[in-house]
Amino acid sequence: MAERTEENIVFIGGKPFMNYVTGVVMQFTTKGAKEVTIKARGKFIARAVDVAEVATKRFLKEQGIEVKDIKINSEEFENKEGKKVNVSTIDIILVKK
Repeated sequence: MAERTEENIVFIGGKPFMNYVTGVVMQFTTKGAKEVTIKARGKFIARAVDVAEVATKRFLKEQGIEVKDIKINSEEFENKEGKKVNVSTIDIILVKK
């Protein structure tokens, strides 16, 4: 996204779940970020929601971190067979109150 110049983005993929939670927590605690975006596509969307919930409700409860915005979209790309397919995307923006 062009509007955000900071590198406070956590992309969700196939790594162990807690890696992403730790990544979000570290952005707010050691890097002093005011805002962190969790991004995911397709089958990782549910995991992104879980990461946001665990990070805000369990690890960052005392920090005053909350969900500022959630953006949903879809991207079109070509699969291995050359067929155009759509994949859903989500951006969960967390902010320090």
